[in-house]
Amino acid sequence: MATWAIGDIQGCFEPLQRLLKAISFDPAADQLWLAGDLVNRGPDSLGVLRWAVDLDQRFPGQLVAVLGNHDLHLLCRAEGLAAAKRRDTLDPVLAAPDRELLLGWLRRQPLVHQQAIAGLGPVTLLHAGILPPWHLGWVLQQAHYAEALLRSPRRRELLKVMVDPGQAVPMAVRVAAEFTGVVTRLRCVDRHGKPLHEFSGPLEQIPAGAHAWFDAPDRASRGQWMVFGHWAALGMRQGPDWIATDAGCVWGQSLAAVRLEDRHIVQVPA
Repeated sequence: MATWAIGDIQGCFEPLQRLLKAISFDPAADQLWLAGDLVNRGPDSLGVLRWAVDLDQRFPGQLVAVLGNHDLHLLCRAEGLAAAKRRDTLDPVLAAPDRELLLGWLRRQPLVHQQAIAGLGPVTLLHAGILPPWHLGWVLQQAHYAEALLRSPRRRELLKVMVDPGQAVPMAVRVAAEFTGVVTRLRCVDRHGKPLHEFSGPLEQIPAGAHAWFDAPDRASRGQWMVFGHWAALGMRQGPDWIATDAGCVWGQSLAAVRLEDRHIVQVPA
């Protein structure tokens, strides 16, 4: 059995099919980790979601998909809480006859997943990153609370404050929304350890005094393996205890998979 992690698909269904063929993915034996942003900006978000739901139903436990910021944007649009953005390609999902099945499946996906991998020990999958002081035990606890909100009738409270932080919601919901924003959007932190969400460029161009979240000198999660996507300008890259998986497929670059047991990488062109 192999565990393959794939970065942001973002509606690029055809390259995904070529990548699965390139890695000889066998859902009866292999597990697939998707690092969030299954949808948006690419041409076939509907195809990606239908494929994911079908795979999950036919082979329970073989697909792990964490939520990314674009997945949450789709959920916000479905609730009428967010307007379409200029590069959105979500209308086919919202107009689909099976939209409630697809959206219900998406709401049930985790924000953070942790699992033991041979040769690495516990490995944490999330879309973007975590703040330097955060310990992984606390991260998992916070993620479980936010996930429970998303799966409940109170999901609108969480989503609306993510769209408009000025909304009046209970403090626990506000904390969950802020946590969700970090784990689905973070790339860098400033000299004070605060999120630097406006920066999305290459690692080599990070502003003076700032750090990639995984390079922060006081990172409490150091030494524990993390797998993430979100940062297309970072590309498919590995560090001493982290693996970045967004190879920029939706930007015309490639879609990548890494076999976690030995960190072997396979890429296909966009």
